[in-house]
Amino acid sequence: MSMRSEPPRQTYAGHSRPNTRRAFLRGAACAAAAAASGQAWLVQATPQTTHDSHQTAVGAALRSSLSPDYRLEIAEIEWELSPRKKVRTAAYNGQVPGQLLRLREGVPTSIQIVNRLDHAEIVHWHGQWIAPDVDGSMEEGAPMIAPGGQTDIAFTPRPSGMHWYHTHAMANRSLKHGLYTGQFGPLYVEPRTNPGRYDGEHFLLLHDWEPYYSPSDDGSLMVQYVSSSINGRLLGHDAPIQVRQGQQILFHIVNASATEAHWLTLPSHQFQVLALDGRPVPTPARTQALRLGPAERISAAVIMDSPGVWILGEPRENFRDAGMGTVIEYAGRSGTPQFTPPNRLEWDYRVFADRVAAIQKPDATIPLVFASRFEGHGALDRWTINGKSYPESGPFLLHEGLRHRLLFDNRSVDDHPIHLHRHAFELVSIRGAALSGIQKDVVVVEAGTVVEADLIANNPGNTLFHCHQQDHMDSGFMALFRYA
Repeated sequence: MSMRSEPPRQTYAGHSRPNTRRAFLRGAACAAAAAASGQAWLVQATPQTTHDSHQTAVGAALRSSLSPDYRLEIAEIEWELSPRKKVRTAAYNGQVPGQLLRLREGVPTSIQIVNRLDHAEIVHWHGQWIAPDVDGSMEEGAPMIAPGGQTDIAFTPRPSGMHWYHTHAMANRSLKHGLYTGQFGPLYVEPRTNPGRYDGEHFLLLHDWEPYYSPSDDGSLMVQYVSSSINGRLLGHDAPIQVRQGQQILFHIVNASATEAHWLTLPSHQFQVLALDGRPVPTPARTQALRLGPAERISAAVIMDSPGVWILGEPRENFRDAGMGTVIEYAGRSGTPQFTPPNRLEWDYRVFADRVAAIQKPDATIPLVFASRFEGHGALDRWTINGKSYPESGPFLLHEGLRHRLLFDNRSVDDHPIHLHRHAFELVSIRGAALSGIQKDVVVVEAGTVVEADLIANNPGNTLFHCHQQDHMDSGFMALFRYA
């Protein structure tokens, strides 16, 4: 399966911690993007009639006479991670990842979703500022799709940048539902103006497979995996990404894992980070390694200035051995792919922020304290926000047009990828250090730390807030934001 794309292309105007049993960064090939934009996985949108509103979903009855721009069929398949390893999983349109949906900002799109599974499903349009009834969260009021049923939705994509779509169904104790499956795919929204040019563009989706429960040091359960992939293939079982010396290659990377943070590095090269969660960063900066919590996205450019055959992959050996990697091959070069991990793994959002932090005064402050309760040996921990688990947690009230300061106070021993639907927030403080200019919809709040983020309430409607780690979300780590 190919996940490469050629023009049109887009331009954009932490530190390491020990691997503990609870740490979110704990340690446990990519169907390399091939060929050009005319490939089968890239379905071009058909012309659309004018929409009156960028927010309102268009009912199926109003579009019954029109064919959808895209059709997603959810069904169980047997997927080949490598010739010797196959998995049965639910997926979109018979492939992992699902097809690239390449939309244009401000141009309405319609999507038909068909559920061939024996249980209800739902599709979330992660990173899109759209109405609650099409966002794909039943907590916000979007309907589940019954077994054998279908739904037709329409929305106007915004904002531009790298996003993704995925199941938002609860897995609970099952490791064959939710994001433990292959129900995920890339969603790229082209900007209205000023598209840029790169010599190559590649979409890389990271995922972990064959999950199982393992007891932690205190006896509660944690999820681990047997294998890991990029674009649904294990390292060494995909076609290499072909490059030429001097090219500038743009990588769009999504961490589609249910629970694991991942690092990526390309020996002898550097990434220039251009966008986080699809939003351009104020200060594009170079780094040897990228860190992505579950659901985070990074768009980064690499200048191909070190000819050879290299592994682009997880610097942690256990994940790389499990399959998390792909091969970069320069023209005219051959041989065994080389990999040398960096001496240190460092990541700090502040590197990409405004050079001088702009200090904003919030109109309201919402404290959000994250904690867990031990539920006993052989059980999952229970997660709470301000002492309560969903659905008792919240709701938290927003006032339209006002700046709300969200205080993410993580009093647990786990890191958490915190996600807010239908909005972006601006990071304003990490570990007490001020910053500004970075807009995200997922932020990793490290264990024992406080992150402050400002949310301007500009998209009325029910809005879900949760940890994007599947087992945490299933165990109560969610709340609703509502507009007053």
